[in-house]
Amino acid sequence: MQRSIGGIAAISITFGAASPALADNPATALEAPKVEVVGTTPLPALGLPKSKVPANVQILNSESIETQSANDVTQFLDDNASSINLNSAQANPFQPDVNFRGFTASHLLGLPQGLSVFQDGVRVNESFGDTVNWDLIPQSAISSITVMPGSNPQFGLNTLGGSLAITTKSGFQYPGFSASVTGGSFGRKSGSFEWGGHGEKLDYFLTGNYLDEDGWRDYSPSRLQNLFGKVGYQDGLTDFDLSFTGAHNKLEGTQALPASFLGNRAQAYTWPDRTKNDLAMINARLSHFMSDTLLFSGDLYYRHRKTDSFASNTNGDCADSTTPFACVIGTPPATEPQGANDAIDLKQNSYGAAAQLSYLGALLGKENQLAVGLSADLGRSDFKQYEQAVNIDATRGTNILLEPLQPLTFARGTNRYLGVYVTDTLSLTESIALTASGRFNRAKVKIEDTLGNKPELAGNHTFTRFNPAIGITYSPIPTYTTYANYSEGMRAPTPVELTCANENAPCPLPNAFLDDPPLKPVISRTYEVGTRASVSNFGLSLAVFRTDLRDDIQFVSSQSTTLGYFANVGNTRRQGVELSANTHVGRLALSASYTYLNATFETPFILNSPNNSSAADLNGDGNATEIQVSPGNRIPNIPENTLKLRADYRVTDELSVGSNVVYNSGVYLRGDENNQDVHGRTAAYTLVNLDARYRVTREWLVFLRVNNVFNRPYENFGVLGENLFPGGVYDPTSAITEPFYGVGAPRAAWIGVRYQIGRSGGSADRD
Repeated sequence: MQRSIGGIAAISITFGAASPALADNPATALEAPKVEVVGTTPLPALGLPKSKVPANVQILNSESIETQSANDVTQFLDDNASSINLNSAQANPFQPDVNFRGFTASHLLGLPQGLSVFQDGVRVNESFGDTVNWDLIPQSAISSITVMPGSNPQFGLNTLGGSLAITTKSGFQYPGFSASVTGGSFGRKSGSFEWGGHGEKLDYFLTGNYLDEDGWRDYSPSRLQNLFGKVGYQDGLTDFDLSFTGAHNKLEGTQALPASFLGNRAQAYTWPDRTKNDLAMINARLSHFMSDTLLFSGDLYYRHRKTDSFASNTNGDCADSTTPFACVIGTPPATEPQGANDAIDLKQNSYGAAAQLSYLGALLGKENQLAVGLSADLGRSDFKQYEQAVNIDATRGTNILLEPLQPLTFARGTNRYLGVYVTDTLSLTESIALTASGRFNRAKVKIEDTLGNKPELAGNHTFTRFNPAIGITYSPIPTYTTYANYSEGMRAPTPVELTCANENAPCPLPNAFLDDPPLKPVISRTYEVGTRASVSNFGLSLAVFRTDLRDDIQFVSSQSTTLGYFANVGNTRRQGVELSANTHVGRLALSASYTYLNATFETPFILNSPNNSSAADLNGDGNATEIQVSPGNRIPNIPENTLKLRADYRVTDELSVGSNVVYNSGVYLRGDENNQDVHGRTAAYTLVNLDARYRVTREWLVFLRVNNVFNRPYENFGVLGENLFPGGVYDPTSAITEPFYGVGAPRAAWIGVRYQIGRSGGSADRD
């Protein structure tokens, strides 16, 4: 979705301020600092004016990202995008779960993923578990982010609740050079640069980021190194880009904290927990006007990712321990280790191609925009999991090694995702537009045992479905639109889920794979009605939505909070209201958004949750560990109410200040799917963030970012668990059942300086 065209008439609107070299080719719309059309397919197409898009689409641009000096793209989304919130389950700021309308895009294997994410048309949901690694997306390369709600079938698999399409910068749109350095809280040191330029037909853009910090919690440092480059050719008919994205990152976190530990929020429950991510991605994109009304678009990519992760775990079976660091089970000398380290080596190679024809013309004498395309996304994942027995030292580190790492499971997953789609927008009248679209998906997942100890692991699974969508817009005047739409989507079970779906053979997270029954694909159905209007310098939008999932997949806890299996649990629902407004008065810009979201289970089922205070013996097996989940029970870790406010005031021509206020209501905890545990929800919280910029000269800019200005302690994630460290010391015989919380960061401040010259696409000329 890197580039969209609003038809020939959109050229002068979108590129009125562009250089003469750009004026001949409208195929660069979403690379522009100001976007006037909406891309409704991943590839360049005859994009629609927003007034003809039957959805509450949001477009955020690089100017706002740069102005607010956000630490990364996820924090910017959390501060500004309607219906998006984050959680801190991993205690690392660059590994959050991003939730939109109750659907998740996360790096964690095992979480149900419900959002598709694209970078320049390439689906960056990883092939092994549909996960999204946000640290691999270079923030300084982003030109725009389009948040498309609903189950839009054009964006393919995993588009249950919506899609996020990231478009990168080009040398035509962002010429010049800039470099910045930043330092501040948690020992953070970071720097970045951008360098872009163009000739008459050739352009280039290069950007890099480096960040190193200690982290605000113990044992949670981060080091990020990202590089993005693009070269391109452009004339009046053809636009070709070749880009490279690379990353070499090391991230460490310290898990959620038990409630009794919250007196010292910086401490670790256990450690170490670290992830190393390496990425190399090459993407070639072409768009060519075959005639004045016919556009061909193509895409070819290769993506190699390597992840090494290391996780510390306690051994909850050490219930008979009587002496520290000597967990004894049964009759001596039989012993059990106090914990285990899990190590994962995951290599993923993804490659694919797509082609699309777009037509702008007339049908039955009416203006008509048609796009037909096909895509193939192929992937191979080699997963190796190791485990070693350990004892736990006085710092709660799993550093007393009792054995070397032992091979546990080696598995290979192969994905073959094919899609054919069509979308057509017919202008029935000057004010009414009808959009109909559909996509046929075929997903094939093959799993193999490559270690040779689990031949039963092998399996082949194929899922096919046609997903339709239809929508209508009514715009009696150019500044007002009302709309309605219906859409369907599909998520195929991933190799992670398919190999851990047997309740009689539960798996730890991450997974130890076994022979399992097949899972059904998840089917989504989204309904949305809304309106948007703009009068002078005031804008308003309202949307009412509902997404129903059939055969939703959840990780069902078996014997503990970390052992279980994946299962189709029936139907779930996310429904709510989005309201947003913005205005600009003189030097003051204001915006606000509010979301009410009711996310519920709609099918009754019994769930094993041994740490839930309402657990009972529902299966008649003598173990009081089950809970009854009923229709209407709220899905954990999804806030019901979210409010966001943004104010930006230009004090003088040189100085401007801004602030974001974010409110989230409390959430139920994982393990409390029946909403009856005595601990209830987490507390609601409000955060205030501050940013400021002072232009010393045209080339030099000083900027400031302060997060959590009032140092509010808060929790945005929860899970019911068992604390094996009562009083902070390992003692499983006195283990406490209590909630564990993902705790938010305290107040932090960073100051930086930026040098820039020749910039015309960023905020340099607008501050």
